[in-house]
Amino acid sequence: MSFSNLREKANFFLYENKSQVLLICRISHVIISFTALIVLGFLYGFDHSADEKKFLLGIIEASFVFYSLYFFIRWIYEFNPREFIKKNWLESLVILTLVVEGISYNIFGVFLLEELAKSSSISDYTDISNVLIQLYFFFTILITSGKGGRLFSSVKVHPAMVFIFSFLLLIFIGTVLLMLPKMTHTFNGMGFVDALFTSTSATCVTGLMVEDAANFFTFRGQVIILILIKLGGLNIIAFGYFMAFAGRLGFKVKQHDVIEDFVNKETALNARAMLGKVVACSIGIEILGALMLFAVWGQDMFATLGDRIYHSIFLSVSAFNNAGISLFTDGLADMESGVGTNYLVHLVVTFVVFFGALGMVAIFDLFDPKNLRERLQKPWKTISFSTKIALYFSLILVGVGALAYFCLEYNNTLADLGPVEAIITSLFQSVTRTSGFNTVDIGSIGAPMLFLMIILMFIGSSSSSTGGGIKTSTFAVILADVTATIKGLKHTSLFKRTIPAALRSRAYGVLVIFIVGNAVGIFILSISEIEILNTHKDGMLALVFEQVSAMGTVGLSMGITPDLTDVGKMVLAVSMFVGRVGTLTVAFALGRKLISKNFKYAEGHTMVG
Repeated sequence: MSFSNLREKANFFLYENKSQVLLICRISHVIISFTALIVLGFLYGFDHSADEKKFLLGIIEASFVFYSLYFFIRWIYEFNPREFIKKNWLESLVILTLVVEGISYNIFGVFLLEELAKSSSISDYTDISNVLIQLYFFFTILITSGKGGRLFSSVKVHPAMVFIFSFLLLIFIGTVLLMLPKMTHTFNGMGFVDALFTSTSATCVTGLMVEDAANFFTFRGQVIILILIKLGGLNIIAFGYFMAFAGRLGFKVKQHDVIEDFVNKETALNARAMLGKVVACSIGIEILGALMLFAVWGQDMFATLGDRIYHSIFLSVSAFNNAGISLFTDGLADMESGVGTNYLVHLVVTFVVFFGALGMVAIFDLFDPKNLRERLQKPWKTISFSTKIALYFSLILVGVGALAYFCLEYNNTLADLGPVEAIITSLFQSVTRTSGFNTVDIGSIGAPMLFLMIILMFIGSSSSSTGGGIKTSTFAVILADVTATIKGLKHTSLFKRTIPAALRSRAYGVLVIFIVGNAVGIFILSISEIEILNTHKDGMLALVFEQVSAMGTVGLSMGITPDLTDVGKMVLAVSMFVGRVGTLTVAFALGRKLISKNFKYAEGHTMVG
C-alpha cells in the first residue's frame, strides 16, 4: 500500500472527529497561551527558589509541547501537508526550532541555540526566546481562532474602539510587568504612577522617561520596554490592514470606507498579504538599522559582543518606531560612552527614524519592486497622491528644520562643532522631531529654535507611520485649503488633485483635537507644576514644550520629566495616549456613514475674521 493511500484511509478515519478535535485544540490554545504568559510574568518578575523555578519552567516547557502537538494535529488533518507548511512557514520554523531544541536537551542536556548565544557573549538567551515564542503563539490566536468567521461572526466592531482598547490593554500589561521587583534595580519595584507613565510612553512610542532606562531598569525591564515599543509601533502601522483583514475573517467591521482610506483602496482587498508585508518590512528595516549600527559603534563602547548586538537591536527598534528611548544615560548626547561624538551612529539613526516617520504606504509605493518596474517601463506613471504628500512635505519640514537649527544655533549648541558635525547635528535634530532622540542638551537650545521645534513636533510625521503629531497629510490639506481661500479659488487642490470636502473636514477635526488637547494639558500643568514654574529658568516654555512633545508622541524634553508631580505625569500620560489614538479615532468618527445624505439645512451667514 502506497503512502498516499495509507494517508487517505487515515484521513477518512480521522475526519469524523476533525471539527471536535480542532475546536478543543483551539480552546486549549487560548487557555494555555494565557496561562504561559502569566507564568512568564511571575517567573521573571519575582525571586524564586530552585524548586519553584524548575516548576514554573516545567509549565513553560509543557506549553511548548502543546504548541508542537497542536501544529502536528493540524498538519495531520490537512489534505495537502506541503501547502500547509508553505502557508504556515513561520510557525513551522518556530515548531522545528522547539522540536530540535527539545531533542537536543533530552539527549545531550544542552540547548543548541543557547550554547551558540553563549559563545557570542549573549546572556539570558533562554529568557528572551521564551518570552518571544510565547508572544508569537499568543498573537496567532487572533488569527487561528477567527478563521472561517465562526468565532467572531456575531461581533460588531467599531475600528476606533478596537484601536483604543488594544493600546489600553498593552499599557495595562506593561504597567503590571514594570511594577514587578525583578524589572528594576530598586528593592520594591517601580511605583504605579511611574510604571503607568513609562508603559504609556513606550507603548505610544513617545520616549518621555521619568527614570534612566540604562541604569534604573534591569535587563528584563529593558526587554519589556523594547517589546512594548515594538508592539505599540506595529499596532499603529498595521492597524488599518488588520481591521480590513478582520472583516474577511468574520468580524462585522463598520466604516470600511475609512479603513480603505487609511490602508489605500488598492491594498484593502488584499489585506492579509499587506499585513504580512507591513510586519516583514518593519522588521526588515529594523534588522538593517541594527546591522548598520553594529558596524559603526566605537571599538571600546561595549564590553562584550552580546552588549553590542543588544544595543544595536534596541536602538534600531526604538528609532524605526520613533520611540526615542535609548540605553545611554544622556541619550545620544552621552559623552561618557562616546555615542555623543559618533556621528556615523547619528546618521544611521537619522536614516532609520526618517523611514519610520515616512509611513508604510509611502515606503511600499516608493520601493516595491513591482511599482519600481512599472515606473521604469511607463515613465508617465508617478508615485501616488498620498506618497507625494508624505515624501515631499517630510523633506520640506526636514530641510526647514535643519536650516533653521543651523542658523539659530550656530553660536550656541553648534559653537564648538566643525562644519560637517554642525550640519549632521542640525539634520539629526530636524529629522528626529518625531522620535525624541537628541544629540544636544535640549534645555540649552535657544528660545527661537525651541518655539520652532514645538511647531515641528505639532505637525509630526506622515500617516500610516510610527510617528505622531497631526501628520503631514493633515498639515498639507489645511495648508492647501487656506491657500485656496486666500486666492479665492472655488476648489481646494494639491499636486493637481482636488481635495474633497470630507477630507478637509477630517483634517480640521484632527487639528482642533490637537489644539484643544494641548491647551487643556498646558492649563492643568500650569496649575500642578508650580515648583517647575518657580525654579526652572524657562518654566512655562518647558511645560509647553513637554506637553506638545507628549501629545505629538515625540519624547523630547527640556529635562523636567523626572521632576513632574504625579498629577503632571498622569496629564502627560493621557496626552500621549490621546495623541497616539486621536488622529485615527477622529478619522473613523468623522467617517461614519449617515442613514441619509439627501438633505441640507437652510444656509446661515455670519462674519468671519
